[in-house]
Amino acid sequence: MTQCVLHGSFAFGGSKAKSNDMVTRELLAPRSVQVGTLKAAVFDVDGVLLASPHERAWREALRGFGESERFTTAIYQADVAGKPRLSGARAALEAVGAPDAARLAAAYAARKQKRLEELIAEGAVKAFPDALRFVQALADLGWPMAVASSSKNANEMMRSIRLGSGQSLLDIFGANVCGRDLPRGKPDPAIFLLAASELHVDPSHCFVAEDAPAGIEAACAARMEGLGVARKNDAAGLRTAGAEIVVTSLDDIAVDELAEGRLRRRPA
Repeated sequence: MTQCVLHGSFAFGGSKAKSNDMVTRELLAPRSVQVGTLKAAVFDVDGVLLASPHERAWREALRGFGESERFTTAIYQADVAGKPRLSGARAALEAVGAPDAARLAAAYAARKQKRLEELIAEGAVKAFPDALRFVQALADLGWPMAVASSSKNANEMMRSIRLGSGQSLLDIFGANVCGRDLPRGKPDPAIFLLAASELHVDPSHCFVAEDAPAGIEAACAARMEGLGVARKNDAAGLRTAGAEIVVTSLDDIAVDELAEGRLRRRPA
């Protein structure tokens, strides 16, 4: 079993809402859970469920702020993906060496949001077929499932994806904590702990499907098993972050093992 390394600070502060205090206590509580007790799933959205135009929007919006050609997929995955919009904007500007990153971050974030909305309206959002199959398989098992993304655009994107049942992709999840205003973004575990709380499942009984190292670090900090989804040739970063398993397709996960509470790769 991969050993997760805990990152970041977990306390939310005494003035936060009760839900934040509750999930913090869940994190700090002693654990006595045996292997083979997984029974709920938490999914990131962009890069796991959907091929969204987030990276493209960040890159195209960079023109005039910095050199857009320096904004690579590696930078997006390592420094921007999974972070709240303003934090991501500043990280992107810093990563490409743009001057005055702190001062320009808000304007860059606003331009990125405008471009993203244009791309969504143009139909640039697609679901990964393997993700839809995997989510349906877990639904057939009766598993509680949540979506947890820092993006405030995630709900709109998931509503645009229709399933064979006539439902939207968003409808299939029992809990939705996308775009919530939390004290800190990933790699802080707050969003995943909140998802577990709203599913009424102990965090140690959950796994998290993530495509970004910051998301895997957040899963580890929440004491959940991390399933790395490496769709952009970035498996090494996900393993380093502490992913229990890394796959390039969710078809590679053994659903029969999940039925027994274990996260395993399908035999070759």
